[in-house]
Amino acid sequence: MAVYIMLSNLTDEGRKTIKNQPDRILEVNKEVEEMGGKILAQYAILGPYDFITIIEALGNTTISKIAFELSSRGTLQTMTFAAISVEDLIASWKK
Repeated sequence: MAVYIMLSNLTDEGRKTIKNQPDRILEVNKEVEEMGGKILAQYAILGPYDFITIIEALGNTTISKIAFELSSRGTLQTMTFAAISVEDLIASWKK
């Protein structure tokens, strides 16, 4: 399984939804798992992004599906990065 970092920003519509239904965040997390992702950690953050989510998924096609599905709803925008653990990186250099 690969690990990804997803940064997300709520749209105006997304902010209204979260204000009125804060548990919607947890519902979306369940949907991510139904699409093949596993949420390892999630934080609301201050700064240019609203949330950072660490997701484990089978690969690029799975995380792409998740990102497109979430963004297509019009309630948030995402930016996703592949992440490599430092241990895996060091091991790959030693091969």
